[in-house]
Amino acid sequence: MTDNSRHFTLIALELGISVKQVEATVSLLEDDATVPFIARYRKEATGLLDEVAITKIRDRLTQLRELDKRREFILKSIEEQGKLTDDLKAKIEEAETMSVLEDLYLPYKPKRRTKATIAREKGLEPLGEFIFMQGNFDIFQEAEKYINPEKGVETVDDAIAGARDIIAEKVNEDPPARAKMRDLFWREGVYQCKVVEGKEEEGVKYKDYFEWKEPLKDAPSHRILAMRRGEKEMILSLDISPDDENALAILEKQFVKGNDLASEQVSIAVKDAYKRLLKPSMETEIRLKSKQNADTEAIRVFADNLRQLLLAAPMGEKNILAIDPGFRTGCKVVCLNPQGKLLHHTVIFPDRHKETSTEIIQKLCEEYKVDAIAIGNGTASRETDAFVRGIGLDKSIQIVMVNESGASVYSASDVAREEMPDYDITVRGAVSIGRRLMDPLAELVKIDPKSIGVGQYQHDVDQTQLKSTLDDVVMSSVNAVGVEVNTASKQLLTYISGLGPQLAQNIIEYRNQNGAFRSRAELKKVKRLGEKAFEQAAGFLRIRGAENPLDASAVHPETYPIVEQMAKDLGCTIGDLIKNESFRKKIDLKKYVTDAVGIPTLNDILGELAKPGRDPRDTFEVIEFAEGIHKMEDLKVGMQLNGIVTNITKFGAFVDIGVHQDGLIHISQMSTNFIKDPTEVVKVHQKVTVTVTEVDIPRKRIALSMISDLKQKKETQETQTTPKNVQAQKTEKKKQTQKKVTGNDFQSKLNALKNKFGHYS
Repeated sequence: MTDNSRHFTLIALELGISVKQVEATVSLLEDDATVPFIARYRKEATGLLDEVAITKIRDRLTQLRELDKRREFILKSIEEQGKLTDDLKAKIEEAETMSVLEDLYLPYKPKRRTKATIAREKGLEPLGEFIFMQGNFDIFQEAEKYINPEKGVETVDDAIAGARDIIAEKVNEDPPARAKMRDLFWREGVYQCKVVEGKEEEGVKYKDYFEWKEPLKDAPSHRILAMRRGEKEMILSLDISPDDENALAILEKQFVKGNDLASEQVSIAVKDAYKRLLKPSMETEIRLKSKQNADTEAIRVFADNLRQLLLAAPMGEKNILAIDPGFRTGCKVVCLNPQGKLLHHTVIFPDRHKETSTEIIQKLCEEYKVDAIAIGNGTASRETDAFVRGIGLDKSIQIVMVNESGASVYSASDVAREEMPDYDITVRGAVSIGRRLMDPLAELVKIDPKSIGVGQYQHDVDQTQLKSTLDDVVMSSVNAVGVEVNTASKQLLTYISGLGPQLAQNIIEYRNQNGAFRSRAELKKVKRLGEKAFEQAAGFLRIRGAENPLDASAVHPETYPIVEQMAKDLGCTIGDLIKNESFRKKIDLKKYVTDAVGIPTLNDILGELAKPGRDPRDTFEVIEFAEGIHKMEDLKVGMQLNGIVTNITKFGAFVDIGVHQDGLIHISQMSTNFIKDPTEVVKVHQKVTVTVTEVDIPRKRIALSMISDLKQKKETQETQTTPKNVQAQKTEKKKQTQKKVTGNDFQSKLNALKNKFGHYS
């Protein structure tokens, strides 16, 4: 079986799909097709695989090919040493993980001068092998043969000690032993975290971890990353290990064969091997792997949040007045036309010059026929919001608080300078806030996703993996919505399937020189935009007002002839098909099936004819914060407030309630039912109604609940959820769930299960 065939079979088994689906997907990927294009326009080829499955195939194949490269290197290295046996070669070729591969390579891997190396230089290897075989013989008499003062072996004890060093290295390099230790560390390993002496005050934010133990297998990603960050900042010390006695028992069972003197020396060597070699090696490996797992989970949560934010409901093309609030330097005000073009900018000082500021806003709203006012949610946002609402503007003008995370990053970026070279960063920031209200996706693609503020520990996770994943999310989101080619920015076009920065720039230049595109076919006139790029991009680019109405839809040009034939068969135009449902109902899709186009694609075409270029995003909804609640000091336990979900983690969701400090809804406060993940209940940018359960002003923490039953909420609140108390809770809750439960105390059982599975910190 070739490497590709073996890989395809393995991936198919892992994903629960057919080998044929994997082969087809890989073929398309290797032909430079993008994930969004394959998922949307090659459904028949892949057997309806979605973007998630296609991405998994791509990433797993890359991983397996990296494993092959390492395998090839190891085989070559051992062969050059003249030590590659047929048995060893077979084991290396069969290895399916990097850990197994590295275990096999370890005895042959070039290493620094070790204790065992020194012992071998002294000629003690035969003694080590002899003792390791074990048996009822006089090891001291045997060791006398190896005394050689010239080589530094002056006594029998010196010889036996050197032999033990050689045995210890053999134990450490034994693949089955390493596999057993690896399994033990994963099953029984425990994180042990302590504060570094004298760092208690400096590291108060890590107080929950000052004396903290937790099984490795139970530790969630956010806690792993928090502890590692504390260790990196030299606030915490962190160890991972199972019970030493259990580890030694496993090793002694494998290596110690009797009770004689030789076995006694082997036992000593085994203890040395574990404490000096195996344990540090395993801890390093497990720390790395658990960090990789934590990174993957944190990045997944970040990616889910980013997708939800990018696909937040747009207000659409409106005349916008945007305000970037401020006290000392005033509020920056800009007016934008429905296409986001800057028409006017000024500064107002509502706190110092209220009347003048009022007149300016009233005049601008009238002059520019303002449909909506966007107010950034930064410093002084609630005061600015209260000021604007108090002016008495026309009720048709919507006033919306806009999340401005990353706006300052954008305003100082090369992209902003290129877009608005004649304006300073304060004006650019206000423009960005206004454009975000019109179309969050179009504006947010201009900002590094890490600056948008919807992830946790983004600077602690693997940056290459983070960037790759977030780029995938942005591309997926942009292509899911589609782009109006005649108004899109270079940044937005860059993420369209098949384009990239250079072709996006070429499209902009063509547009500037020749005016608006009149058809998709005209895209082929763009410099360096060949057939392949056109195939990948065309279906995701829209041209409103084109002569062919399909150019404004997600119908791909390669299937235009099918739609034309449908219209011809019904004796109508394509426009009639779009406007008249009765025509569409007469279409018999089976008549139009070809070798390349099947029912799935034809169903997509029919859906597009019903709603050409439809936007998959939700309808825009205005969210208003409670009046008179502007800062944490205004909050009282028991208050019910409107909020907007700004960030989701594994342990809960952060919510903006309009006091410049997001509150946390712990996962246990999201529902009376058991939930494994907050995304089962909420999504980023969702409007929620919450109850304040705790306000900690010194630590700037606000606890919120979505559970309306205040009594039940209070009882749940009394159960502490800090890492320090999790172990005690688990013990108590285990006792509770083990009690016999009758039909009359069903609620008790429900609460016990909820506590057991729903509380994480």
